[in-house]
Amino acid sequence: AYALRLVDEVLRVDREVVLQAVAQSGYALRFVDDVLRADREVVLQAVAQNGMALEYADEVLRSDREVVMQAVAQNDSALQYADDVLRADREVVLQAVAQNGWALQYADDILR
Repeated sequence: AYALRLVDEVLRVDREVVLQAVAQSGYALRFVDDVLRADREVVLQAVAQNGMALEYADEVLRSDREVVMQAVAQNDSALQYADDVLRADREVVLQAVAQNGWALQYADDILR
């Protein structure tokens, strides 16, 4: 992940390079250009590898149900980075809690 931080800016905006980087470490999403943080395929690849990469996804994708479901399936704690609407979504919260009951702390009050 940190290797991407050290490369030239040109490579951090190269979609193919970024896709390979996030496939190896979802956390690499932290170091990519904002345009690619809003790229659904890039973000799906990142959260599949490390659900916590949801923290660095564009706000729009943090409200994308499929992206969030993928993230919480990989790491229950990713629920904390989901949009508020999805933190109140019963199915999303159940997916996270199935991994670890402590994920309930990130759910909307209405589901606690």
